[in-house]
Amino acid sequence: MNTTHDLAQLLRERGARVTPARLRVLALLRGADRALSHHDIEERLVDGTPVDRVTLYRVLDWLVEQGLAHKLADEQRVFRFSAASKADLPHGSHAHFVCDDCGKVFCLEEVAAAAPRLPDGFASTQIDFSVHGHCAACNVSGAPK
Repeated sequence: MNTTHDLAQLLRERGARVTPARLRVLALLRGADRALSHHDIEERLVDGTPVDRVTLYRVLDWLVEQGLAHKLADEQRVFRFSAASKADLPHGSHAHFVCDDCGKVFCLEEVAAAAPRLPDGFASTQIDFSVHGHCAACNVSGAPK
């Protein structure tokens, strides 16, 4: 489901306008082999109509809100974005596995990210739970590194 037509349909199913920026960014994330920073995405969108920095931030935030992409901070506190592995399903709170070697992000659907009890007056907007390690492709020996 990576053709322009399929991606446009996915955006329409979210009740959204299909814009060139949304299509290009979603296609880029879907085709990327690892999670990308805002800067990485800017550099890869040089061909075609330029996408300004603010529009790119808005598109990425919208994709995350819609469950079509993940937004995770790396060790240097730089946000990295990747396509959700099951973007055609609602994207609830769950954990992610982040490969420290290749940077890929995998959904761990079986691990629910439970909301902690918050003090009175507090309201959460997002729960992030990430497991870091080595994915199967990078851990070819099968043994922990």
